[in-house]
Amino acid sequence: MSTRIHATGTPPHASIMSPKFHGFLQLQPIILSFLFLFLISTPSFNITCAPTHTDLDTWISWHLQNYKNKSLQYSNTKPESVTQRASSTGVDWRLRMAEMNRIEISVSQDGAADFKTITEAIHTIPLYNNRRVLIRINSGVYREKVNIPRTMRFITFVGNASDPPTITGNDTASTVSGRDGTPLRTFQSATVAVDADYFMAINIKFENTAPHVVGTVGGQAVALRISGTKAAFYNCSFYGSQDTLYDHKGLHYFSNCFIQGSVDFIFGYGTSLYENCYLKSVSKKVASVTAQKRSNSSISSGFSFKNCTVTGSGSIYLGRAWGDYSRVIFSYTFMDKIVLPQGWSDWGKQSRDQKVFYGEYKCSGPGANLTGRVPWARALTDQEAMPFIGTYYVDGDTWLIDPSLYQL
Repeated sequence: MSTRIHATGTPPHASIMSPKFHGFLQLQPIILSFLFLFLISTPSFNITCAPTHTDLDTWISWHLQNYKNKSLQYSNTKPESVTQRASSTGVDWRLRMAEMNRIEISVSQDGAADFKTITEAIHTIPLYNNRRVLIRINSGVYREKVNIPRTMRFITFVGNASDPPTITGNDTASTVSGRDGTPLRTFQSATVAVDADYFMAINIKFENTAPHVVGTVGGQAVALRISGTKAAFYNCSFYGSQDTLYDHKGLHYFSNCFIQGSVDFIFGYGTSLYENCYLKSVSKKVASVTAQKRSNSSISSGFSFKNCTVTGSGSIYLGRAWGDYSRVIFSYTFMDKIVLPQGWSDWGKQSRDQKVFYGEYKCSGPGANLTGRVPWARALTDQEAMPFIGTYYVDGDTWLIDPSLYQL
């Protein structure tokens, strides 16, 4: 992976609003009054801060206690909707209100829905949206660059499970922008970029078709960038080569997803749990599955992979340290023979060896043999692994929603 320079800024969005929202806008004063009363009557929540020390053993002890507190609360919850379990789990009021006021719109290329493109549908949503907007996307290949700005929260993409829609593009970091003639860079190369919180995707294919040519500068080509927090992906596929999935920042959950790439195809400094996911390398040489960028000890972030499969072509590291305090854990995961015996890379900086947190727990397959691992990788004990192998790792008890509630 070459040096990344992140561009910033949010593209302008149309202010046209769908008739579906007119009635809602007329009711806003009433809703705001209700929210004020709800806020002043809601008890405050306790916030647990991450430790700032660098001692890993002490950090693990802290995380274990945090896990116990979360798992005790989580064990009393049921897999119901947020509105049904809000009173017992302390779900944040924004999410509760958004789910209570959910609406649906649809997209189909044949004109048989509300809109023909995903971008058109997004442009009708108010920028300061505060309700769940379910966008049902019919099967097909949508060749468009989709951007969801930071203020446009609570959007859900839902596709057909038997024939998921594909959102595709081919921008790279070196693609020249039509507006000012400068390269897009990695951050803006994403086919789908989500800056908003509470995003969900169910049965969607995200794709960037730009090929990775070994030795080429600016070949980073992101299929999806997720920069908002409390985002979940169910039964989704991510196709690309170099830098397929930009797990940028925030709390994220991936369930039963397919992720394909060559170099660093899952990267960023998100706090994310991947369960039952299939990670496929299409590398032709030596590459890495992850490049996690935890850059200092005060950031509570890391990638946790549980019950996953690592397979494909080439020779790969499970992760290489993009950040000095990079953190990645694999548990109950099948590792094919493509995984290098060393397992992990410090990206040529030995100073990171005592700072990174790379752990493995009860993994299987020819690539899971710990004999040849780098000495600074960890074979986790039951106690050390426990904080990372449940949805409590991403505070899921307060925001994860059963995806079956959104499917037809």
